Amino acid sequence: MRIRNRRRADDRGQVALEYIGFVAILLLVGLAAIQLGVAAYAVNQAGTGARAAARAASLDDPRAGEARLDPVAAGTAAVSGWLSPKVSPAGSGGDGVTYTVTIKIPSVIPGISDFGTATRTSTMPKLQPHT
Repeated sequence: MRIRNRRRADDRGQVALEYIGFVAILLLVGLAAIQLGVAAYAVNQAGTGARAAARAASLDDPRAGEARLDPVAAGTAAVSGWLSPKVSPAGSGGDGVTYTVTIKIPSVIPGISDFGTATRTSTMPKLQPHT
């Protein structure tokens, strides 16, 4: 009986230490999954902003007598405000207009601040002016 009691006393706290190590790994995996979701959301928002900016630029008809749409403002408004997009024209040659949106991917993992940028480009055909 004495040997059995001594072994139990030596193992006290082992489960608690293993649990703490497992919880730390589990939290890291959870944060990585959330970071992946944030990155995917940033890419999606960059595409939405690029399409909105290109659409606004394609609708611009100076002869229509209506107020001109600002493509940069349209692209910025289409993206969630906390992402701070950079909207810029990428060309307007021929029958289409192209806009690019770049968003810095935010970090949710402590100690890692740079996950790069999400960049999307969209081209829309210019609408023919009404005659």
